[in-house]
Amino acid sequence: MTTLAVIPARLGATRLPRKPLRLLGGTPLVVRVLERVQSLALADAVVVATESEEVAEVVRAAGGQAMITSEAHPSGTDRVAEVADHPDHARHDIIVNVQGDEPFMRSDAMAGAIAMVRDHGFALGTAAGRRGAGIMGDPNCVKVVRADDGRALYFSRAAIPFLRDEADAEIRDTLILQHMGIYAARRDALRRWVSLPPHPLELVEKLEQLRALAAGLAMGVAIVEAPSWGEVNTEDDLVRANAHWTAHATGPSR
Repeated sequence: MTTLAVIPARLGATRLPRKPLRLLGGTPLVVRVLERVQSLALADAVVVATESEEVAEVVRAAGGQAMITSEAHPSGTDRVAEVADHPDHARHDIIVNVQGDEPFMRSDAMAGAIAMVRDHGFALGTAAGRRGAGIMGDPNCVKVVRADDGRALYFSRAAIPFLRDEADAEIRDTLILQHMGIYAARRDALRRWVSLPPHPLELVEKLEQLRALAAGLAMGVAIVEAPSWGEVNTEDDLVRANAHWTAHATGPSR
């Protein structure tokens, strides 16, 4: 089975204007993400999907592949699906969506998401990291609960699993998982996902993966010991990311 990694990078971001082109360690963020995915050597091909010729030119100047996609896409997943459906990429069996604001993506998270599809037979795959109770009140940290076979039961910005009795805190703490923004998918599953209308759960939580779960698409969740550094969504995130980059002058660890 061959794997295509697609990095959706929309220039029209609102919280961090012109996000793909903002500098991380002196280089545009989208190029840093591209470099990271290429260095992990887990995909047979890597493509940046963008609605902006300006972003595409920067990627191509760095030696990467870029594809101009529709400006009408409501999500990065739709942008990824357009690339996957292009004749140039029809040979790939597994499509991986690596978000364009994840310059420090962990190799075990990407490998785990792929393995959930390739080795464990799930239609979709993702990853989550073990965390402490401190994230439970943070709506920006998406939590996931999974079944014994690794299948995602639910994703939420709320505190899940909910602790009803303090006496069970020790048990609850072993179940806290923070979702990481990476998805792997069989080609047919990706097509079905983007063909579905937004689900009420998705609209309420603002989590597009709930559309797939509500439709019965099984999503396996690989567990890693810690989440990646995180997404670069705001000016403060960019400042922290640059500080992290400077502190790890040779690049982030795997």
